[in-house]
Amino acid sequence: MQDLATEFEAKRGRLLAVAQRMLGSRSEAEDAVQETWLRYAGALADPAARAEIRDLSAWLTTACARICLDVLRSARVRREAYHGEWLPEPVVSPVGATPPTDGYAPDPAERAVRTDQVGTALLVVLERLAPEQRVALVLHDVFAVPFARVADVLGTTEAAARQLASRARRAVTAPDLPRHTAEPAEQRRVLAAFIAATESGELDPLLRVLAPDVVLIGDSGGHFPAARRPVVGADKVGRFALGLFGRAGRYASRVLSRPVLVDGVLGLQLETVHADGRPIRLVTAFAVDQGRITAIYNQLNPEKLTDLPPLNDDDHWPPRW
Repeated sequence: MQDLATEFEAKRGRLLAVAQRMLGSRSEAEDAVQETWLRYAGALADPAARAEIRDLSAWLTTACARICLDVLRSARVRREAYHGEWLPEPVVSPVGATPPTDGYAPDPAERAVRTDQVGTALLVVLERLAPEQRVALVLHDVFAVPFARVADVLGTTEAAARQLASRARRAVTAPDLPRHTAEPAEQRRVLAAFIAATESGELDPLLRVLAPDVVLIGDSGGHFPAARRPVVGADKVGRFALGLFGRAGRYASRVLSRPVLVDGVLGLQLETVHADGRPIRLVTAFAVDQGRITAIYNQLNPEKLTDLPPLNDDDHWPPRW
């Protein structure tokens, strides 16, 4: 059994990466990987099932993908009843660190797909896809799984799997969606300008940093006040940002903040106190394209922020680079 566990652990990083791209939830991804282990152990206990495992990595990826497909189908029902907007659980790491991958190194296919859409922006777009489209796109375009195996996961034909991936690809690259193409240096420059503009309290400097069609989405899970629909347009988003981040500047002694990587993209982590005395933790991710912010994603649902790195008294507002 120890050897089986060792073999499985060597594949865990890839499985977790597959599951998290599909589900947009770290906790759900970890549950899916654990269920994959149980199915693997069960298959090895059955001689007939064990004989079918000719390529361990492919078998585990297929098993994990099937589990994720079931979760996605049930999650769609749950998220339709979700209070307000839904955003994925952020994976937060220090600036300058390599985003955690649990030993998994992205292959060239993944890097190519993530050129235009990375981090929270990608996960938000993936959430719009039907479960079968999302599975087909993630497996083939991100992890280079052959369409024959994708079809096996989906219980369909290879031609149908190709069509699902093609439709998903068009949806992900639609021109009306927020785009993120900025390299780290540009992300830092734009985010610094954004913070300075909110600190000024003036709308005009902020409008120069925001794309005309910028969108802001907030997910509080009903725990705190948040817009129940996306805020769209530079003027509306700018005024909202002045209210949120400008308020942080006015109450600097009560705010801790730090630049962080959010799903590998530069963002902010903040802690403050609500007017009713409750502590608030906030993680903000940004999408940046051609020197302007195209999307802002505010995650303040405490149920999705349980694994944040701690802030300390030196992490005051405005954040230090």
